[in-house]
Amino acid sequence: MMNFETYSCTPCNEPCQQVGMPDYDGQKAVAECKAFIHQLRRQFGEEPAGAQLRIKTFPHDFGSYLEVCIIFDEEVEEQVNYAYGIEGALPEDWDDEAKKELGL
Repeated sequence: MMNFETYSCTPCNEPCQQVGMPDYDGQKAVAECKAFIHQLRRQFGEEPAGAQLRIKTFPHDFGSYLEVCIIFDEEVEEQVNYAYGIEGALPEDWDDEAKKELGL
């Protein structure tokens, strides 16, 4: 059975685009999520066959916001281990490659 787990849009110690704020920039929000996916792949390796890190949109009172998620099959042990392995060791800060990608 397919399931998804959300991780956030950036590492937990990093600022992010906040939906509903006057300076919110949707393109920057997408760039942050893409950089986060790339960093997760560097840290944890590519997703197992059938699983996918992706950007998912969620509704909010102030508009839609983005989160990095993994789509995975709960019945495939390799996918489950990968998904929850990331959840248990999410990075706290951008790595050097992500900083370059984001121009920080």
